[in-house]
Amino acid sequence: MKPRKLHIKSYGCQMNVYDAQRMVDTLAGEGFVESANAADADLVILNTCHIREKASEKVYSELGRLRVMKEDAARQGRRMNIAVAGCVAQAEGGEIINRAPAVDVVVGPQSYHHLPELLARAEKEGRALETEFPAKDKFSFLPPPQPDVIRARGVSSFVTIQEGCDKFCTFCVVPYTRGAEVSRPVAKIVDDVKRLAEHGVREITLIGQNVNAYHGEGPDGRTWSLGTLLRQLAEIPGILRLRYSTSHPRDIDEALIEAHRDIPAVMPFVHLPVQSGSDRILMAMNRKHTAQDYRRVVDRFRAACQGIAFSSDFIVGFPGESEEDFRATLALVTQIGYAGAYSFKYSPRPGTPAAEMQETVSAEVMDERLARLQELIDSQQSAFNKASIGTTVDVLFERAARNPGQIVGRTAYLQPAHVMAPQSIIGQVLPVKIESLERYSLLGELAENAPPLSASPDTRLVTTSHETPMGA
Repeated sequence: MKPRKLHIKSYGCQMNVYDAQRMVDTLAGEGFVESANAADADLVILNTCHIREKASEKVYSELGRLRVMKEDAARQGRRMNIAVAGCVAQAEGGEIINRAPAVDVVVGPQSYHHLPELLARAEKEGRALETEFPAKDKFSFLPPPQPDVIRARGVSSFVTIQEGCDKFCTFCVVPYTRGAEVSRPVAKIVDDVKRLAEHGVREITLIGQNVNAYHGEGPDGRTWSLGTLLRQLAEIPGILRLRYSTSHPRDIDEALIEAHRDIPAVMPFVHLPVQSGSDRILMAMNRKHTAQDYRRVVDRFRAACQGIAFSSDFIVGFPGESEEDFRATLALVTQIGYAGAYSFKYSPRPGTPAAEMQETVSAEVMDERLARLQELIDSQQSAFNKASIGTTVDVLFERAARNPGQIVGRTAYLQPAHVMAPQSIIGQVLPVKIESLERYSLLGELAENAPPLSASPDTRLVTTSHETPMGA
C-alpha cells in the first residue's frame, strides 16, 4: 500500500512537541509517513496551544489557508483530511466544527490515541469530535516509536511523566484543557527511557504541566516522587543527562533537591516559573506562594548544588499590577540572577477567573514594563554566557551545524556550543574550551585528549534533531 503523507504543525510548549511525535507514532500503523509539506499531505494536523494571546484566532487563520489547500487537492482528485488537536481543540470543541467546515476531526490532548478511529468515523460520517477526558490513560494505548524513528529524532528526547494541573492559577487554562494531575507509573516511564537509550538517546527531559508534582506508582507499590524517579532513571545505561520541566515552586521537595546534589546526570539547571515578584499579584494569581517562599526554594537548591542556575517565566501587566508591584518583580530578578527567562504581557484566557478582573493595565504600560524587564533579563543572560569564555565545559553534541564541518551541542545550561569536529562525536559528551560568544551561542574547540563520556549501546545516529524552547 502506498504510504499516506502526514503533516503536523505544532504550537506552544514541550508537551505539544512530545504529543506531536506520539501522533506520528500512532498513525504510522495506519500507513502514514511524516512530511514537511502541508500542500501535498493526505492528513494535516494542527496541534494547538491555548496559552498565548489570540491562540484561537491564529488557529482559525491557519485553517483558512488549509481550506484552500484542501480545495486544490479535491480538484486534483485527492482527499486531504484536516484535524485540530491540542488545547484549543479541547477548549473550543464543536465551535471549531461550526466555524471551519473544512475540518474533519477535532480531538483533545487526552484522546489523540483515538486518531485512527476518529479518521475512520470522519470518512463515514463526515466529521468526528472527541474532547472528553477518557477514563483510561492514553499512554497505555500509544505504540512505541520505531528504532529508526528514535534515531532520526536525535540524541535528546522528551518523555511525559505527568499531565494536568491542580493549582488553578487564575490566568491559566491548563486545568480546563488538560485536566487534573495524573502521573504515569514508574515502570512505564522506565520502559520508555530504556527503549530510547537503546537506540541512541543520551539526554531525557521529563515533562509535565506540573512535573515536580509527579506522584507515580513505583515498582515497590509506594508512591514515588520526581526525585526518586530521577535516581532510578540515572541507572539506565546510555543515559548521560536528565532534565525536567516545568516546575511549580510549591512542589519542590527535599528529594528533588538531593537528586541535584547527588546525581551527576541531573543537570544543574532548573526552570522555575515565578510569574511576579509582588506578593499582592501572586495572591491575585492564586500562585499559592510568596516571593520570599520562592527565594527560599532557590536558596535551598543553591546550598545543595554548587553552580546551579535558573530560568523562569514572568507575566507583566496582570490585572491590578501597579508600578510598585512591577518594581518588586524587577527586585526579585535582580536578587535571583537568571541564566535566561521567558516574559510575556498578560492576555486574558476566556473562562479563567483573571479574565473577569476589571482593573486592567493599559497596553502602553505593559509594553513599557515588558521592555524594562526584558532588558534586565537579557543583561543577566549575557553576563551568564560571557562567564563561560575561557572555561572548559561539558557539551552533549547533537547534530551538524549550519556551517560546514561544525557540530553543535548543548552545555549543562542548555547553551548552544559550536566546535569544528567530525560527525562521529554526535551523541557524546565532551569537554570544550570556550573561546568566544556569538549572540547566544558559545564557540570553542574540543579540549585536548578529550575522552568521550558516553558509553553508547547504539551509535547509528542521524544528525538531525528538533530544537524547542524550554517550555511554558
